[in-house]
Amino acid sequence: MSDHCEERATMIAAGDLQEFAPRGREHCRRHPSALTLQLRRLQPASELCSSDGAAGLVGSLREVTIHERQRESWQLRKGASDVGEEVDYDEELYVASNMVIWSKGSKNQASTVYKAFTVDSPVLQALWCDFTIAQEKSEKADVSGSDEIVEKCICILQNSCINVHSIEGKDYIAALPFQVANVWPTKFGLLFERSSSLHEVPPSPPREPLPTMFSMLHPLDEITPLVCKSGAGVFGSARVQYVADYTMRIVFLSAEPSIVMTYDTVQSLHTVWALRRVKPEEQNTVLKFSEQMGTPQHVATSSSLTAHLRSLSKGDSPVASPFQNYSSIHSQSRSVSSPSMQSRSPSISNMAALSRSHSPALGVHSFSGVQRFNFSSNTQSPRRHSIIHSPNSTSSDSFLITETEPIVPELCIDHLWTETITNMREKNSQASKVFITTDLCGQKFLCFLVESQLQLRCVKFQESNDKSQLIFGSVTNIQAKDAAPVEGIDTLLVLEGSGNLVLYSGVVRVGKVFIPGLPAPSLTMSNQMPRPSTPLDSVSTPSKPLNKHLGPLEESVLLSPVPELRDSSKLHDSTYVEDCTFQQLGTFIHSLRDPVHNRVTLELSNNTMVRITIPEIATSELVKRCLQGVKAILPKEIAVQMLVKWYNAYNAPGGPSYHSEWNLFVTCLMNMMGYNTERLAWTRNVSKRLDFEGSLSPVIAPKKARPSETGSDEDWEYLLSSDYHRNFESHPVAKALRLDPLEVSSPKDDFLQSLSLDSSTLLFTHIPAIFFVLHLIYEELKLNSLMGEGIRSLVVLLVQLARDLKLEAYIDYYYRDYPALVKSSRQTCIIDQVQTGFMHHPSFFSAEPPSIFQWLSSCLKGEGVQPYPYLPGICERSKLVVVTVALYILGDENAVSNEATHYLYKITSGQRKQQIEQDDSRCSFRHSTSVSSLAEKLVIWMTNVGFTLRDLESLPFGVALPIRDAIYYCREQPASDWPEAVCLLIGRQDLSKQACEGNLQKGKSSVGPVLSSDIPSGAESEEDEDGMNDMNEEVMSLIWSEDLRVQEVRRLLQSARPVRVNVVQMPESSDHEYIEEKENRLLQLCQRTMALPVGRGMFTLFSYHPVPTEQLPIPKLNLTGRAPPRNTTVDLNSGNIDVPPNMACWASFHNGVAAGLKIAPASQIDSAWIVYNKPKIAELANEYAGFLMALGLNGHLTKLATLNIHDYLTKGHEMTSIGLLLGVSAAKLGTMDMAITRLLSIHIPALLPPTSTELDVPHNVQVAAVIGIGLVYQGTAHRHTAEVLLAEIGRPPGPEMEYCTDRESYSLASGLALGMVCLGHGSNLIGMSDLNVPEQLYQYMVGGHRRFQAGMHREKHKSPSYQIKEGDTINVDVTCPGATLALAMIYLKTNNRSIADWLQAPDTMYLLDFVKPEFLLLRTLARCLILWDDILPNSKWVNSNVPQIIRENSISLHATELPSSEDLSLETLAQAHVYIIAGACLSLGFRFAGSENLAAFNCLYKYATDFLKCLSAPTASITGHYNLETCLSVLLLSLAMVMAGSGNLKVLQLCRFMHKKTGGEMNYGFHLAHHMALGLLFLGGGRYSLSTSNSSIAALLCALYPHFPVHSTDNRYHLQALRHLYVLAAEPRLLTPVDVDSNTPCYALIEVTYKGTQWYAEATEELMAPTLLPELHLLKQIRVKGPRYWELLIDLSKGTNHLKSILSKGGILYVKLRAGQLSYKEDPMGWRSLLAQTVTHRNSEARAFKPEAISAFTSDPALFSFADYFCKPTVNMGQEILDLFSSILYECVTQENPEMLPTYIAIDQAVRRLERREMSETFELWQIKLVLEFFSSRSHQERMSRNPNRGLFMNSEFLPVMKCTIDNTLDQWLQAGGDVSLHSYLSGQPTDESQLSMLACFLIYHSVPTPGQLAAGGLEGSTNFSELLLKFKQLNMPVRALLRLAPLLLRNPQSMVL
Repeated sequence: MSDHCEERATMIAAGDLQEFAPRGREHCRRHPSALTLQLRRLQPASELCSSDGAAGLVGSLREVTIHERQRESWQLRKGASDVGEEVDYDEELYVASNMVIWSKGSKNQASTVYKAFTVDSPVLQALWCDFTIAQEKSEKADVSGSDEIVEKCICILQNSCINVHSIEGKDYIAALPFQVANVWPTKFGLLFERSSSLHEVPPSPPREPLPTMFSMLHPLDEITPLVCKSGAGVFGSARVQYVADYTMRIVFLSAEPSIVMTYDTVQSLHTVWALRRVKPEEQNTVLKFSEQMGTPQHVATSSSLTAHLRSLSKGDSPVASPFQNYSSIHSQSRSVSSPSMQSRSPSISNMAALSRSHSPALGVHSFSGVQRFNFSSNTQSPRRHSIIHSPNSTSSDSFLITETEPIVPELCIDHLWTETITNMREKNSQASKVFITTDLCGQKFLCFLVESQLQLRCVKFQESNDKSQLIFGSVTNIQAKDAAPVEGIDTLLVLEGSGNLVLYSGVVRVGKVFIPGLPAPSLTMSNQMPRPSTPLDSVSTPSKPLNKHLGPLEESVLLSPVPELRDSSKLHDSTYVEDCTFQQLGTFIHSLRDPVHNRVTLELSNNTMVRITIPEIATSELVKRCLQGVKAILPKEIAVQMLVKWYNAYNAPGGPSYHSEWNLFVTCLMNMMGYNTERLAWTRNVSKRLDFEGSLSPVIAPKKARPSETGSDEDWEYLLSSDYHRNFESHPVAKALRLDPLEVSSPKDDFLQSLSLDSSTLLFTHIPAIFFVLHLIYEELKLNSLMGEGIRSLVVLLVQLARDLKLEAYIDYYYRDYPALVKSSRQTCIIDQVQTGFMHHPSFFSAEPPSIFQWLSSCLKGEGVQPYPYLPGICERSKLVVVTVALYILGDENAVSNEATHYLYKITSGQRKQQIEQDDSRCSFRHSTSVSSLAEKLVIWMTNVGFTLRDLESLPFGVALPIRDAIYYCREQPASDWPEAVCLLIGRQDLSKQACEGNLQKGKSSVGPVLSSDIPSGAESEEDEDGMNDMNEEVMSLIWSEDLRVQEVRRLLQSARPVRVNVVQMPESSDHEYIEEKENRLLQLCQRTMALPVGRGMFTLFSYHPVPTEQLPIPKLNLTGRAPPRNTTVDLNSGNIDVPPNMACWASFHNGVAAGLKIAPASQIDSAWIVYNKPKIAELANEYAGFLMALGLNGHLTKLATLNIHDYLTKGHEMTSIGLLLGVSAAKLGTMDMAITRLLSIHIPALLPPTSTELDVPHNVQVAAVIGIGLVYQGTAHRHTAEVLLAEIGRPPGPEMEYCTDRESYSLASGLALGMVCLGHGSNLIGMSDLNVPEQLYQYMVGGHRRFQAGMHREKHKSPSYQIKEGDTINVDVTCPGATLALAMIYLKTNNRSIADWLQAPDTMYLLDFVKPEFLLLRTLARCLILWDDILPNSKWVNSNVPQIIRENSISLHATELPSSEDLSLETLAQAHVYIIAGACLSLGFRFAGSENLAAFNCLYKYATDFLKCLSAPTASITGHYNLETCLSVLLLSLAMVMAGSGNLKVLQLCRFMHKKTGGEMNYGFHLAHHMALGLLFLGGGRYSLSTSNSSIAALLCALYPHFPVHSTDNRYHLQALRHLYVLAAEPRLLTPVDVDSNTPCYALIEVTYKGTQWYAEATEELMAPTLLPELHLLKQIRVKGPRYWELLIDLSKGTNHLKSILSKGGILYVKLRAGQLSYKEDPMGWRSLLAQTVTHRNSEARAFKPEAISAFTSDPALFSFADYFCKPTVNMGQEILDLFSSILYECVTQENPEMLPTYIAIDQAVRRLERREMSETFELWQIKLVLEFFSSRSHQERMSRNPNRGLFMNSEFLPVMKCTIDNTLDQWLQAGGDVSLHSYLSGQPTDESQLSMLACFLIYHSVPTPGQLAAGGLEGSTNFSELLLKFKQLNMPVRALLRLAPLLLRNPQSMVL
């Protein structure tokens, strides 16, 4: 083929041309750094002169050395948005010396610098890379969802290290152990190429060559060598080995598909490999392979690779000391990073082993030195020299073998393809540019440019059928100097040697690209004469007319693949010559770079760059659709040619404007089909129209020169006779303007002679197929009401083709759709019979036109239907509608599950075997969702295929009706667990918002603005510091709306203001005595103040989200007082009275805990913030200790770095250690975490090895550690732990009195911990039978001889204590409480009678004397907890726990005088009595904790008041005030447990009464108990309640242990810090309805259904939310009840997770008011709702409906506007229409289907138009017909009968009226002369033009068959109606239509009366 022909090929005009300069360059110039001077030298010459003084410095651009020029580089990529929507801009990564600048945006849009990085040494390379983190490596293994997190990062390569910065803000630095030549981003991570130094000769035989390629899958992972698996090698099998071939270089790497292309410098061949993760067997092969080489003496050298690789991880010197590995033994897991890190931050010790899940801020991962790989033998470090590199030193060899363990490779490359070897390879033919491109038909090519030979080689490849590998095809060579892919339009741009830019699609040439503003290259190889051409010229030169262009002549020219040039030497010379010529001629294109989407940069020869845009294939939706359809149906080769021709025509220089795109497409298409568009009237009209628009391109200009500009009369006549004019005449606007119709002189009939088609053209044989596809697209567009314009354009083309193909049925069909457009007389082109034979009639072509409306109509009527043809990917709406109707109307549930084969058949071109399968997965049903009915199934399927409300709105109303019906049905009864998209579709904003909040990651605090009132309560300023001002006032004011109890609680619990010290000065006391008295009184009050913070912590639990940049405010604990009347300050530090030392230290600890517990678990907190809160002043250390414990309790302490934990513990501050140990253990509850166990063991002597050094651990810290062990091992029944704890209960005081202080609390802690470890395991403690746990505990409880101590600590216990004389009996006073509670917890809820009997209170006076009365409380409690199911909430049961002897002799609580008795000790009996009652009541509190059980409450309240009376009774002294106070406190706590979170008023009054008692026996401990009760009552501000799970009971036993401290520093019997463990029993159970429209909490009625149990049957209860729910495991379901709010059901039988997640996110349940309803707050009784008034007399009311009242019904602004504009009287709107609109609006909002408003109005307007006889297209009539058919369809009738009270979807009166109107109008037309035209239509004669529209309406509405069908039915001979009925049976024509046709058919107009 000669170039000469090519010259004639069309040009393609490139879009906007812009100068291009990298954005980063400008930013660098302004960047404040020392580099400015150097960077100035990088500016282009033009800028250099202008910049001040720089011209003298540098001179001109010539002087800038090439070396410096290369220092700047940049790369571009398509902008990626975070959300994933389409964005169209470029992102640029610019590198210059030490800087990397990442910017977004392009020149014509705003461009911004997104990030700029400056590093220490020059940047070698910068790139984008995504790292994937597999989820299992991080801590949160329980998070469902994706298995991998993708970290988007930017990597900056420097000489010795690589910096990685992730978008989230994490920074990593990885040191590089070798010189890197290149880094490549892959799908998995980074790939490094080691730079091979020149002197690296092929190694001598014994040495294995070192790898050259390495991978790093994450910045914290090790760099590992790459493995290669080549094809059958020497040994005949595929060989796996390290990539160690230094002649192999990577030239290209792609992530999707994951392939690598390499170049072999020796063989000069390119090879393609697949890159994937390595398989385990390959790892093993490689590792074995490296071990097997060489003789024993060479072992060390043979695995020198692994020696190098590993030398790092064993310290710096290979001869490492055995202790070097200590740290790695101690780290939790064998971590990736090296133990001996030389890291940049000095604070990191060897201890912290990094793993990916830690925050990178903790340690900068750097390898120990670059000596890790010693590649060239002359650079080893002297230290290692002798060992590694001398094979003879056998001693070291043997040592090395033990030392090195090989590095496991992670990625592998598989050989896929190598190019064939040709004889004339040049040495240096490495590809300089490689890319993957797709052609217009989706075939993929791998293209690589070999610059030395000026060739672009393209290899076609495709996936194998099973998608497992890629198959490569043949190579095509294209002669090219440079090339770049244009992804946006599936083409590539080639710069030819001649300087031409040519566009290719795959290997098919499309055409030259013409760049406006650049001269076209004037030299080509064939024309020796240079032809000057300027941009202007090229536009105005008339070129050949379009049809010639696309004529058959050039087919061969345009589309043959480019021939290779055989002789490359000649080629070289010629280009060289050319280059010279060009230099003189001016600028030319030098190379292409940075292709993004459809933009590409050209580098010109004068060193400037311009960016051009390659135009799209099509912009109008219609043309795109048609092209897609035609492409899908044609064979691939023809499709490509067709697209190429179209592309050339469309994008010719000066191409058409947007509107004429369709006309151009028609012309182009018809030319390719063989039409002569010049001669065909309407296409000629099309090209003429193009002329008028003035945007005529040279392509379409007529053959002769352009006619005179003035125009001629012919033009005018032409315009008048045009279609456009005819349409316009019938346009309503024309009528409205009263334009007279213009007469047109009959046109000169020079072209009426019939035209014939040219059968040799490209698409001629495919005309029927193309016609059918266009018809399907026409049907598809009908389903989109926005495409009306396109349909009208398309129908004209279809009619022409149908005429020429003589398809009568189709012509009739189009006529019925568009009577006004399709006129009878039209030009036809004759296709003779011979030619028709050539045509390829596809199998799917049907004689009857497929009609989607007809198909739906048949379904609705219940007739049988044929499968509907559809084009996959193009007719998606048709498919959707067909499947919808099949599912919802025909009720076929399988319609959705598979590609609905009975209803659809796919159309594909002959060659395409593969079907499009991806839909299956999208439609596959989500089994998790509940599906009860067809409506639900339909709605869920629609959202799965991505159907949204916007799509629904653009569906025609008749087609949309079944879908809307299903939606309406679902809206009434949705399921609570549907995904967000479904809820949006059915219009339940309440549910969709719920679902949307449910999908937020756990990290984000999703408690929206609703539930965090940031505004302080507006009280006086001093109240702000009391630590309670972050409570959610809004919700609390709803829960407790009647009174101010919340303010009262705040008043009782505040400890930040001075107390009032009210002492009256007696006349006889001196001033000094008075001061002392005041201070003593203050000391008493301070006992109460110090007890308040624990209660405050309960009240404010989890109520606050801290700001990460501010410290947490901790309210100060104020221990001063103010004395009235002068308000003088009273202070304890005045020295007048003795104040206990350290009195406030525990109080401030509790204060810190209370502050820390405000932080909600959902807050975002990190390690740094926790450390940032550390106070500067030493006095506040106790508060910080409490703060740490609180963070543990709410789960945030897991984020604190191990490093900081050790830091805090080494300080040796006792409180900090206690808080930290308890906090960490609580955060790791029940996990058996090893690291924490180690941490705790150091503090427990019993858990350390016997030989370990004695650590001096403070006693309280030991207690905390023991409880910590219990928490970490909770419920695990871990044998060793249990054994140690069992022994610790009876730990003796020790010979040196080591353990003599506060032994009780240690023993109790051991008992509690043992109970936690074996929690609820009862008798099935596996593997512990030999420990005799229950027996041993029993002995601890009742006393007896000490057993011989087994285990490793027997040495310590051999010698008895020197001071405490216990002998060998057990000290029951110490061990009993712990043992009792341990038994209670081990046998919790097991109902084990035998154990319970051990705990029975003694029933003889003798035995009673042996037991402390207090222990009776514990025993009774323990016994009742074991016999859990026997607890009953009545006083009879409580008293049944009291032994008979006590019951008979007890003093009644109200007795006045004492009974006398000799042999009984009344005191003992009385004390035993009250303690047993208290124990029983406490167990009642546990049993009904958080249940608000009324019976339990009444029972406990009775006992509480009894005890109160008892305190003031004269008999109180016998029982003892202290004992009564203790029991009263226990009862108060029990009451608070039962009523937890409810804020019960009676309990509050009791608490307040106790708050006021400050004198006498009231000590710190009782105050603590009373305020804990108050706190529990308002737990978490009413949002939390207590759970009765085993774990919760264990926590509550620790927190509410019924022995209270005597003073504030008392920890003798029970560690005070444990009081806060109640947090582990608290669970969120408040359900707060939030109105979705106003976003405020509101009241809503909910109905709770309980599951049946052994005590009660299934029951339902109505609650007014916001309310605390009962425990979830008791519930069956929860419903939000109507009538005010939309109903909503949460079914708990399927699992409680959905409800749990709602409750944990603040309990927000979104609800939506129904129309016309007011909220309970505004209208408590429901009398004001509008519907209440309107239900009574409906019709009269509808008239009186005032549009103003609409705001009560809806919050939709569109409806407000509708009411405003259409329902208020205006000048030009009649009253009748107003009434209609008002009643429609009323109907819609009261029935709550406002989306039906448009449908009502559309029907009304259509009927009015029909009445006026102005219906020019029958589209709306079809819709009305579908609506009517839907309502009379069987499926709808059935639904109505099943569910009659379902709000009728459409007003029952509206449709019949409309139907009647249509019938009347059509019948009137029939009588007024329509029957004549109907008759002529049926008999096939031409009809009167004026009647065409009405006739079409009649035919559509009455489903009249076509004349063809009538003739086939043989209706001629019928004589009577019955015969007609029989014959019409097959035609499915309704009888009412037949009645109207009968007179015409029977030729007897009188026989049937209309």
